[in-house]
Amino acid sequence: MAIRVVRLGSPRAAGEGLRLGTVRRPPRGVPKAEHASRDFYDAWLPELAPSEKLVKEARQAADERAWRAFERRYRAEMKRPEAARLLDLLAALSHQTNLSVGCYCEDDSHCHRSVLRALLLEHGAEMVP
Repeated sequence: MAIRVVRLGSPRAAGEGLRLGTVRRPPRGVPKAEHASRDFYDAWLPELAPSEKLVKEARQAADERAWRAFERRYRAEMKRPEAARLLDLLAALSHQTNLSVGCYCEDDSHCHRSVLRALLLEHGAEMVP
């Protein structure tokens, strides 16, 4: 059992489990009833997405220094009690079932999901490499 980090909207992998959208906003132009069938997500978990301000900052991060600043601020947001509890919950669930978490970004190296992967590992989650 483990958590897989995915790009939302990409085809689902075998055994991926429940797909959680860790994004600030639902996909544009996609009816709520079609989020799962169109491979976006089964459940929406915006509490693990960066704040609106940080999303803008990440999109404008033109170099590694700016990206590291975003990462520090996102990690600070994820220390809030409600976010930390969700990270603990997902980590615990990863030992019992398969899950996936994701975002829409094409490049995961400059997407909050790369930081989210590290946070989940730090909280003791089993992760798919």
